[in-house]
Amino acid sequence: MKKLLFLTALLLLWQLPAQQNISSSQWQEDLRFLQNTVHKDYPFLFKKTTAKAFDEAIEDFYKTIPQMQDHEVLVGFGRIIGMFKYGHTRVGFRESPVPYHKLPLNLYQFPDGLYIIGAHKDFSSVVGAKITAIEGMPTKEALKAIYPVVPVENEQFFKAYAGIYMVIPEVLHAQGITKTLKQNINLSLEKDGKPFNSVINATSNLDTPLQYGEPKPDSDWVGVRDQSQNPLYLKNLDKIYYFEYLPNEKAVYVRHSQIQDDPSENIPAFYKRLFEFIDNNEVEKLILDVRLNGGGNNYKNKPIVTGIIEHQKINQPGKFFVIIGRDTFSACQNLVNELDNYTNAIFVGEPTGENINFYGDNRRVELPNSKLPVYLSFAWWQDKPQWENADYTVPHLAVEPTFAEYSANEDPVLETALSFSADNFIIDPMGYLTQLFMDEKYELLATEAQRLVQDPAYKFFDFEAEFNKAGYQMLGSGQFEGALYVFEMNTKLFPESANAWDSLAEGYWKSGDLVKAKENYNKAIGLDPKGPTGDNARRMLSEMEGGH
Repeated sequence: MKKLLFLTALLLLWQLPAQQNISSSQWQEDLRFLQNTVHKDYPFLFKKTTAKAFDEAIEDFYKTIPQMQDHEVLVGFGRIIGMFKYGHTRVGFRESPVPYHKLPLNLYQFPDGLYIIGAHKDFSSVVGAKITAIEGMPTKEALKAIYPVVPVENEQFFKAYAGIYMVIPEVLHAQGITKTLKQNINLSLEKDGKPFNSVINATSNLDTPLQYGEPKPDSDWVGVRDQSQNPLYLKNLDKIYYFEYLPNEKAVYVRHSQIQDDPSENIPAFYKRLFEFIDNNEVEKLILDVRLNGGGNNYKNKPIVTGIIEHQKINQPGKFFVIIGRDTFSACQNLVNELDNYTNAIFVGEPTGENINFYGDNRRVELPNSKLPVYLSFAWWQDKPQWENADYTVPHLAVEPTFAEYSANEDPVLETALSFSADNFIIDPMGYLTQLFMDEKYELLATEAQRLVQDPAYKFFDFEAEFNKAGYQMLGSGQFEGALYVFEMNTKLFPESANAWDSLAEGYWKSGDLVKAKENYNKAIGLDPKGPTGDNARRMLSEMEGGH
């Protein structure tokens, strides 16, 4: 079954049809239709939100529709569907009756901020600038305001696609970033250390000449990079895949950016040629780069996976690397899962933009009055056991390029793979630390845990959650001493985490030490006085005191 190429589909969301006149009551009827359809045919989508929360949001939206402008209603539907938090489950703006506009800018979130990496030539002066505020609202707050509209699969997905929504004036107004609906947006910018402001004019021409986020050659758009000196992952973007031999490193580099056949050579033929080259040449490493790969048809993954398995020459630890990132999505997540299951791949880069197991393929549901299409996922893709599910695939080696590296055509992700050394590398951090615990090497465990938590190579690995899970597993089996040791270690590693102290308190309570339980619950409350962890700690204290 084919999956949508999500990036292409998302970009098409903003193409404009002719506007229709729809009354508030018709919008409300459409909302009820959507509500009933979800409950009747798609109740399985209530995994990340509840039916109760969905219905409450529907009621609030229903009441406010008469006070809304059309574009606010449309964005409101986006917020409703965004509650499901599956990237394939989305509102289809492409055939919306409400017109949209777009700032002719291409934005990208780097670790050091939100940057303009491309623009129409009329606004070339802002290319390379960091956005510090939009209409006076700090960028961090603006991103937070946009968040509910985006069908956020995970935080990486939001990094990848938030920029598409941030340049839509109608969305900016509906989410409170601009006070009135306006097409001229004032941006506070910073470039070369100097702050300045620029007013960008939106356009109704939404055809953006971008290819994998890069301006197409000979277009009227300009980018921040020198495109005559492309790094390997941005070379030959007219091809879905290509490979290149790197003789100095004795490595073969492959960029594969859709799970679809390239018109010039299908996937089986390409990988047959690739593996013949590896067999017949001095090759010590294979780097498969899928950081730009937004999916396609996951039934086409087989020749890739089986080819790796069959070639022991490169299917060894330290010889096969897979570069992943925020745009790794859909059918490519299936590929990543299969490579993780069946090969000795070392993943490098950023986490993927897709859940490990996820709802993918969708059906079009057309709302009766507005004809607004809503795409609701129906297919559950599970390549891993449910207990191995997670928000995304975490790289073994974390590398997140900065704006300076990107604009200078540097690729620290590829460099990390090429310069890999097995010295001190641990592919399974929790497995390693668990073994130290089992061997009662507690002193080494404490120092190694601290080292790994501080090592930037593991920046995306959620040590706190993993330690917490291990502690509760022991607590549930009556291993109180071991559970307390793990919970205590977690508070030392993450002293500002209210949840770590809350878990330690529960460990003391269940082991019978009420004095220390109360002490640690109060610590959790102090760190999260108005949040959910603080609320839980107060409930536990009340229950504890009521029971004794």
